[in-house]
Amino acid sequence: MEHASRILLWGTADTGKPRTRIMLSALREKCDVVGEALFLVWGGIDDKSQVKGAFGALGVFLKFLIAYPVLIFRYLTAPKHDIVFVAYLGALDVIILWPFARLRGAKICWDAFLSLYDTVVEDRQLARRTGVFAKIVHGFEKLACVAADRIILDTKAHADYFAQTFRLAPEKLDVVWVGAEAQFFNARAKERSGKFNVLFYGQFIPLHGIEHIVDAARRCDDRDIEWTIIGKGQESEKIKQKIDRDPIANARFIDWIDYSDLPQMIADADLCLGVFGNSDKAGRVIPNKVFQIIAAGAPLVTRDGPGARELFATPPANVWLVEPGSADAILSAVLKAKNSNYAVSGSPYDGVREKIAPGAIASSAVSAVEKTIAKDAVNASSIKSGAENPMHAKETGAS
Repeated sequence: MEHASRILLWGTADTGKPRTRIMLSALREKCDVVGEALFLVWGGIDDKSQVKGAFGALGVFLKFLIAYPVLIFRYLTAPKHDIVFVAYLGALDVIILWPFARLRGAKICWDAFLSLYDTVVEDRQLARRTGVFAKIVHGFEKLACVAADRIILDTKAHADYFAQTFRLAPEKLDVVWVGAEAQFFNARAKERSGKFNVLFYGQFIPLHGIEHIVDAARRCDDRDIEWTIIGKGQESEKIKQKIDRDPIANARFIDWIDYSDLPQMIADADLCLGVFGNSDKAGRVIPNKVFQIIAAGAPLVTRDGPGARELFATPPANVWLVEPGSADAILSAVLKAKNSNYAVSGSPYDGVREKIAPGAIASSAVSAVEKTIAKDAVNASSIKSGAENPMHAKETGAS
């Protein structure tokens, strides 16, 4: 056991997300985890925005209705602990837990990962920014931020966003990069050859900029290039209509594949695509797929932005950072990649891989959680006195 703090893992952790699995695994391996009280309400729901209709919403509501009495009982009967770790998507968890954690004298560390308000209102535009629902979501997430003693985000850009949007003291925030699950994503031999294969996989959400990828594929005159687009989600119907109106001869669309099959799909690709959305959130994130692609050693095209620059201050030879929301920029990068002599494996990611290696991510996660009870940790009710005070977080990805 490497660390002295006694940690309890608690809440409705979304273990369908690699981020959650990586964080929980790191704490189990490196910390004194005295117990776990998890109730997995999100099983089988990859895209929360796709929970539609009265029956879908009622099903989720009933799961939560059952979950919290069970979780509260398990919390009150759990072994003595110093820190309660609440994994993503835990805003409601933190608010429910708040009085009980105070009762037991424990601190709350919340892996917020990213902002619910930013996702629902700013990025996916599921609610009007000036509407009542948007204000409720903002107030709800701010209350969760007040309740937590420490908050973990995935990038410095997201930490800055939280500090400014929810008026939080920067010292309350920490950064742990997402990383990739090493048991899945590593360099593999190519099993598919022939045409130059460009691969995108992910949920069809605005952040990914799927329409720009589709437009780039349509404008591609090079028939030696084949585009493989895997996914579904919020924008599936819009993309389907776009393709039905004007089919693309050199592209194939696959609804979904098993997670365990993704590593070989990446290995078989000559080039992988990241995210290309126009939103501020799209610029702040370093998505799962980017870490997975790097871990697999595959070449990458993704949008430029503050998040990407945290990882690639100077992009290596097999990474192309392009302007967001531009099919022409995507296509130009694809053609450059096809005609370049970059190395698919070996040295291009040296230095970057070390920073996102499982050991580095685990050490960063443990350090962030341990700071919850550090002497200089900010009290849960600590709020910034002014809106403008950007966080100057250290680069915690390289531990």
